[in-house]
Amino acid sequence: MPTETFYAFACDPFHAGAVARIFEIKGRDDGKPLPVLFAAASDLERLGVVASPGSLDRYFQIWPAPLTVILPISAPIAASRGLSTLAVRLPASKNLRDLLAAVGPLTGTSVNRSGAPPLSDPDTIENGFRREFDLLVDGGRTPGGNPSTLLDATREPPVVLRHGAHLWPA
Repeated sequence: MPTETFYAFACDPFHAGAVARIFEIKGRDDGKPLPVLFAAASDLERLGVVASPGSLDRYFQIWPAPLTVILPISAPIAASRGLSTLAVRLPASKNLRDLLAAVGPLTGTSVNRSGAPPLSDPDTIENGFRREFDLLVDGGRTPGGNPSTLLDATREPPVVLRHGAHLWPA
């Protein structure tokens, strides 16, 4: 599915088999967690995020944006790969937020083979991954550029782990 930067492999973040399939397709180390995209603050509770509403306010003043924030969760889920933290993002793309509002949170890791650049062209994705995914949501070419900024909010002050499309501090 298209995001505000690149295309992303999406699946139910609670479904272990679907998450494992993404790792297989990407050829990615199975221990690295997958980020999860969401549409509404209430989705964070469903994902098990245990951060206080007050601590989330600073991110909701920025979101929707290409800012992925690592937050504590009450219990590991398939996408967190055994960790008690989860990287989440309220995407800037209105179309993607509408999709997420309809189906619920989905993983959002870039479409590419591990170590290769992320892809922004649906035709390239179709040609390179045709037999490996169930559905391509074709939103045309995405802007590409930098990936989302990755922020570890389990520390105070939060620490930027990857500089990207969003400039932090906001």
